[in-house]
Amino acid sequence: MKFNFQLVIVAVFIVAAILGVLVFSGAIPIGSKGGEGSLGEVRLWGTVPTSLIQASLEEFNNANPSFTLKYEEKSAASFDRDLLEALAAGAGPDMFLISDDLAYHYADKIVTIPYASYSPAAFKNIFAAAGEVFLTPEGILALPLSVDPMMLYYNRSILDAQGLAFSPKDWEEFSQYVVKLTEKDEDNQIKKSGAALGQYANVTHAKDILAMVFLQTGNPITSQGAVGGGFKSVLVSTAGNYNTPSILEFYTSFADPGSPLYSWNRSFPDSGDAFSSEDLAFYFGYASELSELVNKNPNQNFLAATVPQIKDAKFKLTRGRVTGVAVASSSKNLNTALTAASQLASSDFAAKYAQALGVPPARRDLLAQPPADTFSPSFYSSALFAKSWLDPSPKDTDNIFSAMVNSVLSNSLSPAEALKDASSKLDLLLLK
Repeated sequence: MKFNFQLVIVAVFIVAAILGVLVFSGAIPIGSKGGEGSLGEVRLWGTVPTSLIQASLEEFNNANPSFTLKYEEKSAASFDRDLLEALAAGAGPDMFLISDDLAYHYADKIVTIPYASYSPAAFKNIFAAAGEVFLTPEGILALPLSVDPMMLYYNRSILDAQGLAFSPKDWEEFSQYVVKLTEKDEDNQIKKSGAALGQYANVTHAKDILAMVFLQTGNPITSQGAVGGGFKSVLVSTAGNYNTPSILEFYTSFADPGSPLYSWNRSFPDSGDAFSSEDLAFYFGYASELSELVNKNPNQNFLAATVPQIKDAKFKLTRGRVTGVAVASSSKNLNTALTAASQLASSDFAAKYAQALGVPPARRDLLAQPPADTFSPSFYSSALFAKSWLDPSPKDTDNIFSAMVNSVLSNSLSPAEALKDASSKLDLLLLK
């Protein structure tokens, strides 16, 4: 009986997954009837304020009267704990919005869509590359909704005053800009900073900035073997003409008083605040931060550009935060949950969801048509070449990266030794 029951569950899953592919491809239009067997109510958990997506959810339910999607807003501070406790108690949601840095953490609690039902080629044809963080050798963990790319925000007035007409295109040019834009007194004390790099505690997104440059060199940070294989750290691996110790040394040189690139130290406030106070020329931040930056200083003259790239690199790359919709393996209404998830990732809802959050959508067809405002074209183009990495534990890896940077700044470890230590700690996390 148990064997027959498992066969039924698998059969239901495969039918639902195939339905999802047909919905994405357009073979089954999203309309008034929903998928066959898609009945009842399914619950979706997330940290997005209900007020931002309420109208879109109502339109979604009106278009699919055969089932009802109920959204439950949860606190971002306790979401991880609340979700784990609810799933363990059998009272969790049918679906939940998941960020790329929690994909590894929840992999064993998610329905993995097999490639036999949804091919990698189909996935890559529909979604931007950043969404591929949800792909594993076994299948698909989540269907991407949005991509939040890291951008280079720059103060136009500061650059204009130094005769710099455009934002820097590569790290070499960026370094030259920083030297020119950083103001120091006779005692080498920084008065105005060109870039907030080198330190960790007061550099917003320090881990993501470092990870971005590692990824730009071709180092994926973590790697997984074939089907059933475990993950491992590849932080110390050499990619192309670059090794990660040289990247770490480059990053920390911005906080080294003996370096020509010295432009940041512990005395400065958080880099986001320094940028808004116009004491910082360049700020590495996400597209989703635009409204916050505007509100902090409505009179500030700034723009957003593509982050600097490795000089003469064949391809562009930036760090991207991805949000997708995952189906809980404990769902009591699996068929409906899978159908609802596939339709949430359709162009209509995905477009409205991304617009409400002020970030680019994850679908390629939507990224091809950016809104005609000042910032969206840059955001949408960056979303197309954004990448992520499978982070085993955001809080723990933040501590690992912090210790890595600080050990170099304190001269307790060389960049190579610091990377080796960080890689070993990352490996231990991946074994848990």
